[in-house]
Amino acid sequence: MTGLRDLSTFASYHPIINFSYFVLVIGISMTSLNPWFLACSFASAFAYTIILKGKKVVKFNILFIIPLVLISALLNMFFIHDGETILFYMYENAVTLEALLYGFVIGFMLSGMMLWLMCYQEIVTSDKFIYLFGRILPTLALTISMIFRYIPLLRKRFVEITEGQRCMGRDFKSGSLIKRLHQAAKEVSILIAWSLEASIETSDSMEARGYGIMGRSSFNLFVFTKNDAKLLAIIAGLGALVLAGMFMGKTTIYYYPATFFLDQDIISYITYFLYLCLLVLPIVVDIGGELRWRQLRLKM
Repeated sequence: MTGLRDLSTFASYHPIINFSYFVLVIGISMTSLNPWFLACSFASAFAYTIILKGKKVVKFNILFIIPLVLISALLNMFFIHDGETILFYMYENAVTLEALLYGFVIGFMLSGMMLWLMCYQEIVTSDKFIYLFGRILPTLALTISMIFRYIPLLRKRFVEITEGQRCMGRDFKSGSLIKRLHQAAKEVSILIAWSLEASIETSDSMEARGYGIMGRSSFNLFVFTKNDAKLLAIIAGLGALVLAGMFMGKTTIYYYPATFFLDQDIISYITYFLYLCLLVLPIVVDIGGELRWRQLRLKM
């Protein structure tokens, strides 16, 4: 896989498919503290970010995402003293195994959500989001779309500003501390001014085009096909079965005062397997699309 968004087969499906999938997966990850759920969610999102963004994201995942899990576990272990399995004492406070496990679970939850949101940003582009909600909530749709676009846009603009200043012999990475702080503040000031000016131009442009006016038509290339219906049925079926298992208490776990599962049987393991199938679905779709494309190229 090349890591380019326009080669993602899953991204080529209808926006309803993409949006519904991420809402379902992220929603389940946010509401479940089951370690198997969260571990599978984290691993699947980790792998899918690499497929979408390429090898460049591996460094970010290792240097930022994984330490987040460890920090969450350590903070919870040292500040929460509930639990019956005492590992050791620190300043007369008990450090328990249950607190450590719960910290890991929270860390995997937060990290998994961040990774899935990275995937969401690559798949559900601004044009798809506006297509879905532009007529229902035009102002909110535009605002949210711009928010998701803003961080990478600011990063790109800041790189351009830094390179331009460096070409003029001004670099905030060299010189005395006062000089570097002054140059960094200058570049940030340029970035803010550029962003504010661009936002005003965007607002005027959207107003001139009649965005948000009732009855305004818009052009799009999205067509709901039979393949979209099949994939939506698969996502809905897997999601319904997983949610049914959760509501039946087959995935419920308690961490305090002792860690134990409420009710584990064959239905629990089926629920775990179905959730794993749901998580890897876009990976399978993208890999399948890549293999079909390679076969077509060989036949040409």
